[in-house]
Amino acid sequence: MTLLLALVALISAFGSSFQYGYNVSVINSPAPFMQEFYNRTYLDRNGVPMDSSFQTLLWSLTVSMFPLGGFFGSLMVWPMVNNCGRKGTLLINNLFSIVAAILMGTSEVAKTFEVIILSRIIMGIYAGLASNVVPMFLGELSPKNLRGAIGVVPQLFITVGILVAQILGLNSILGNATGWPILLGITGIPSLIQLVTLPFFPESPRYLLLQKGNEEQARRALQKLRGWDDVDDEIKEMLQEDRSEKEEGQFTVFSLCTFRGLRWQLISIIVMMMGQQLSGINAVFYYADRIFQSAGVDNNSVQYVTVSIGAINVVMTLVAVFIVESLGRRILLLAGFGFCCVSCAVLTLALNLQNTVHWMSYLSIVCVIVYIIGHAIGASNYLPGPIPFVMITEMFLQSSRPAAFMVGGSVHWLSNFTVGLVFLYMEAGLGPYSFLIFCAICLATMVYIFFIVPETKNKTFMEINRIMAKRNKVEIQEEKEELEDFRTVPGGQAEKKEIFSSGL
Repeated sequence: MTLLLALVALISAFGSSFQYGYNVSVINSPAPFMQEFYNRTYLDRNGVPMDSSFQTLLWSLTVSMFPLGGFFGSLMVWPMVNNCGRKGTLLINNLFSIVAAILMGTSEVAKTFEVIILSRIIMGIYAGLASNVVPMFLGELSPKNLRGAIGVVPQLFITVGILVAQILGLNSILGNATGWPILLGITGIPSLIQLVTLPFFPESPRYLLLQKGNEEQARRALQKLRGWDDVDDEIKEMLQEDRSEKEEGQFTVFSLCTFRGLRWQLISIIVMMMGQQLSGINAVFYYADRIFQSAGVDNNSVQYVTVSIGAINVVMTLVAVFIVESLGRRILLLAGFGFCCVSCAVLTLALNLQNTVHWMSYLSIVCVIVYIIGHAIGASNYLPGPIPFVMITEMFLQSSRPAAFMVGGSVHWLSNFTVGLVFLYMEAGLGPYSFLIFCAICLATMVYIFFIVPETKNKTFMEINRIMAKRNKVEIQEEKEELEDFRTVPGGQAEKKEIFSSGL
């Protein structure tokens, strides 16, 4: 790995992915003080205290507007990355974060809680774009032998962002009545750093060649990223893909969803995105405090235990960076969802028996830790966890990749939003038995991955495309080292040559 490639990965992940993780967690610790600010502001305006049900509604909006904004941000991915480029989209996206940070940081001085809710939508849009564009950008910059490891870097910075927010949110630092506006406002600093530094790094060579048609710029970018002049093999592979792309045209979301040649890739992405969001991480964190308290942890110390869980998340994601290229994507996905499945099943038993069997509370803590490990290495809930978005980059070619990220990101954020709305009702009706639903979802996702999702480690995009062509029962025609896998049909719609065979 060259220094330039390492730097662009770090700056992209710190300026964008770190922000996502930070804003996932930042309002948890100061929530009581922010709610008090809401009530005080309402009282100053109207002369009467805020009704408790209205305060609950306002706080629910504060929390849920973030994933809703993420959904809107995901819808912007396809047009922005195609028109502004990958790097250009990240630079423009920083403006959302900086504006939201200024608004949130000055909300107390301005005596307006509405601007916090608006800012959460803006930060959600920022996160929706960042969660899709960063893995796409880094996946296209990386050589095939490092694509998995570099693809996990955004997830690593998301977990670091969560941990930093938990640390700064401690009552003794900024998670108090006077510090929470600063806690919310400093979120713009990483975006400002990225806005200043990222222009000095190259754009995605694949975007420059396959979408802008500029081979010379693509070659220069590759030479800088690889650290040597001979990049002919990669250029040749891109040109091979380009021949297909020129005949194929750009996929819209509609054409992607109706195109037989990418059917199983699309289904796989939807299953993995829904699986990671519906696998129960919200429930685990919801029960975490009471699990630790039942094991004898002092109420004042629970926040420090939460920080330690965040640290475990960071460490295990860091481990995933180093093992994803040796073990492969598929085994990490299976292990991640497997750990989560078993943890949810055992946790259901432990929570129901902890009042009668004293050591069950300690078993609950073990289940929480194992669950966090499983999520960190393969089924992560935060951003498009390390593996599913790596696989979107790998399973789709240049013309369909932006639309695929748009679909995957939309499913991710809609599932996130749905869980946020539904879980409290599930918890009220089912209690600890709600973990059985999450256990079933993890098991179903794991079974699907085992039978359908291929290993993509150390394979070029075209090699992966050939593997999936067999699954889709289409055949890719090659002649004279040239890939001829698409043809244009009347009306301009791109359609893959489909050759059906009873042997497939």
